[in-house]
Amino acid sequence: MKKPLMFSKSPVAAAVSVVLSAGLIFPTFAQEQAAESAETAQTEQQLQEREQNAMEVINVQGIRGSLSRSTAFKRQSSGVVDGISAEEMGKFPDTNLAESLQRITGVSISRNDGEGSQITVRGFGPEFNLVTLNGRQMPSTGYSRSYNMEALSSENVTALEVYKTARAAMPTGGLGATVNIVTTRPFQQSEGQFVVMGKALHDSSVDTGDSVTPELAAIYSDTFADDMFGVALSLSQHRRDFQQQYANIQGWQANVGLPDLEEGEFTDPRPIGEDGERIGNHFFPKDMNYGFTDVQNERTNGQLTLQFAPTDSMVLTADYTGSRRTSGRVGYGWGIWNEFGGNINSYILDENGTAVYADIAGNDASFTANWDTTEIEADSIGLNLSWDLTPDLNLWVDVHDSSNKIDNGADKGINSTGQIILGSDQLRTKIYDYRTGEIPQASVLWNNGTNVLAPGEIDSNFSQFLRNPGETNIKQYQVEATWYNSAWSIPLVSIKGGLSRTDQDMQGASYWSGLVGGPGFNPSYTHIFPDGMFEYHTTDGFLDEFVGGGSDLAQNYYYTYDIAEALARQANFITDGDNAFIVGLPPGSLDGLTGLNETTDAAFIQSQWEFDLAGFFTQVNFGVRYEQTDVTSVVRQLVEQQVNWTSPSEWIMQYEGGEPRLLTQTGEHDVFLPMFDVKMDLTEDLVGRFSTGKTIARAPLGKLAGARSLSGSPKPGARSGSNGNPNLLPFESLNFDLSLEYYYGEGSYASIGYFKKKVDNYIQDTITETTIEGLRDIFEGPRYQQAIADIEARGEQATSTAIFEQMLANGHGNENGVIEPNADDPLMVWNISQPTNTREKSVDGFEVAVQHLFGESGFGFGANATVVDGDVGFNNESLEQQAPLVGLSDSANLQLFYENYGWSVRATYAWRDSYLLGVGQAQGSSDAPPQYARAFGQWDLSVNYDVTEQLTVFFEGINLNNETEQGYGRYEEQFLFARQYGPRYALGARYTF
Repeated sequence: MKKPLMFSKSPVAAAVSVVLSAGLIFPTFAQEQAAESAETAQTEQQLQEREQNAMEVINVQGIRGSLSRSTAFKRQSSGVVDGISAEEMGKFPDTNLAESLQRITGVSISRNDGEGSQITVRGFGPEFNLVTLNGRQMPSTGYSRSYNMEALSSENVTALEVYKTARAAMPTGGLGATVNIVTTRPFQQSEGQFVVMGKALHDSSVDTGDSVTPELAAIYSDTFADDMFGVALSLSQHRRDFQQQYANIQGWQANVGLPDLEEGEFTDPRPIGEDGERIGNHFFPKDMNYGFTDVQNERTNGQLTLQFAPTDSMVLTADYTGSRRTSGRVGYGWGIWNEFGGNINSYILDENGTAVYADIAGNDASFTANWDTTEIEADSIGLNLSWDLTPDLNLWVDVHDSSNKIDNGADKGINSTGQIILGSDQLRTKIYDYRTGEIPQASVLWNNGTNVLAPGEIDSNFSQFLRNPGETNIKQYQVEATWYNSAWSIPLVSIKGGLSRTDQDMQGASYWSGLVGGPGFNPSYTHIFPDGMFEYHTTDGFLDEFVGGGSDLAQNYYYTYDIAEALARQANFITDGDNAFIVGLPPGSLDGLTGLNETTDAAFIQSQWEFDLAGFFTQVNFGVRYEQTDVTSVVRQLVEQQVNWTSPSEWIMQYEGGEPRLLTQTGEHDVFLPMFDVKMDLTEDLVGRFSTGKTIARAPLGKLAGARSLSGSPKPGARSGSNGNPNLLPFESLNFDLSLEYYYGEGSYASIGYFKKKVDNYIQDTITETTIEGLRDIFEGPRYQQAIADIEARGEQATSTAIFEQMLANGHGNENGVIEPNADDPLMVWNISQPTNTREKSVDGFEVAVQHLFGESGFGFGANATVVDGDVGFNNESLEQQAPLVGLSDSANLQLFYENYGWSVRATYAWRDSYLLGVGQAQGSSDAPPQYARAFGQWDLSVNYDVTEQLTVFFEGINLNNETEQGYGRYEEQFLFARQYGPRYALGARYTF
């Protein structure tokens, strides 16, 4: 038996040939028999020539081969489709699948740890795009549907297919696009192959760890017993050590209380209204932090595919895909935290009301340590049958069971994620200054009269331990039948219909130790830490890619310390009462359990028609998909009892004893999704397309879970929580696409397209100010107000530290120096976020692409750009809660390459304009302020040289321009983050046996 080649004539093409050779066209466009026969013969000849050209591409490897195959795939597909093909077995254009996808028009990426992670298509972010593996829906990591493509090794991937328009036959979830990852199948290869690859990776950011780390991969594929059996196996191991440096503000507070200051102690350029009040809003930063994290990532991937063809008409496939990822992190940070009102000594606002300078008393400054080990295990096993029951009828059956587990408490010592916060509240004032440079400056004037806290003055604030394991499972069953028409004299080519069930389960748990170890420097434990435990560092080389970074930072020093020693000293010395220090998660630390089941049953039918329309070869596809979904949410969580004020800076939630409560909620919805495509060959080289249809994106899994979660450390200005909603409807988009594509040479084309999406049932996180019975607020209560009056009567400043100490002096603390709420305190006001469906929004844009190969010279280039717009932006001037589209941005990509005489050189540049990262900031105010990312552009380079036909050596350079990541709030002056990673380089070799 001879197995089919990858680009052999498809049943669709065969059916077209039969139809056309019989001279079958719509009666409306019937012509004279002689002219009809001539046109039919000419059309069949053109199809045969195109088929022959496609088959010849098989033997072309390298960049040209990859681009030619991707171009042929784009041209021959229905609807708006793009793709990327492997240059040869074991060699994908980029080391990361997401970074490969950004080469496609309309696709941009988000990054995690400096690597491509998730995709945005036509302005729609990761949660709006579905990623499938060989046509199967895969489970995501955590409470989202966004599949992280860095989980897969690129060596075993043969193609990436990006479907931008609706397909009735495809699983739903890709409102922006559906991306199908195609892996190696032994029957796809024309001959057996065995490829091994090794590389040495150097990350220039490494400080702690190995400066050179290995990456190894092997891919094997072959067939046996006269092509009756096939085996494909791939294994890869990757490790990367690096350091992330950052500056960070968690959130901005709108319209905080301002003190009455004398002229000269503040600057406020906002106009004054007739009522004597300032017109417009004002904003202050809740904190300012700096730090770095040393990271060690390891990833192991494996895939085994077995194929069996007992007859010429049947192929059975069994496959397993597994990945193991471990990420170990140790980080140190330093910074300040602010409260406002009477704490503010002076300030300067800009025209937007944003504080660019503030002198704030009270609270504290700290030197923190964070560490965690996160493990992710993904497994997928599947069975597939493709059976030609007759020459015209194919049956396709696919079943898979896939899981994705994550555990951020994989540290073998404490089985949790840990954080230690050491520092002091013995300060006079804190300065925030963002009038110059790219990074805000934060400094502290301590009570010792200097800007440097001595080691002997460093105290224990608190530590905490957390763990959030989770697992997502998908069982999917798909049955499809395709009938190719050779019986009826009509332009019908094929009809495909099918049924499927997708059963998705998500389980998650949360554990929290509470704040342990003398929260808020009360009581003080400075004596337990010897001076020698702290190592002093300057900030030379820290964030030095930013103006104002490095040694120019206002606080140009920090301390690090041995984490194990700090934990041991706290556990040995802090043993008194409620402040007793316990390392790790004590019994009873389970905070909540969340379970969600989503079952979707689907049916579809889709048809393809091909005919001559007024002399133009035309292809029409239309179909419809119906889906019905049931959602069940089961939540088990602790019952909140009260919030204690434990120190000037710390407020801690207390929980009732006994078993957690159980809450079960259900929801359901159904959708009807039609689609219609037209493709017309206007000339031999010019193709026009029109597509319309409905697509959906389901609500994020975390938003469907009906749990209520309140902050465990609800400080004033940070009293937030969330509720899920299992009755959320999916986003529904009515899409329109119109494009023109000019294929003027092998692998060369130019295209322009327009798209419009009208999205209904948009999901908005609505934040509501809510009180919860029994949770009373010491803040602004009668005792709090009395303390302010006592302090001001002495002519002193009523800072939060002074108020806390006065309340203790007034006898309002318990035996442990903790202030508990009274019955006459007001109910605490919480900002509770809950998702709801809201009004329709629309997005439209243009896509332009050019790809050109300069004959046989070996030179070529590709360039594309996407411009998007819509009524989905965020209004920065309004404090009303909003539902913008996250991820909307213009993007552009450039690829320059040369391939000849054994050399293969590629330089790529990917640019993405500023875009909305999300709504809501960790310690932002209740108006749910935005998070924006600044524009980002990165240069990458790869150089390959074929030493022999079997041996290739290569060099890779990633982020050669050392691009950094930056983010801001409503205005660019509202700094949120700056991150610096550094370039990466790799040297390696690939050998083909």
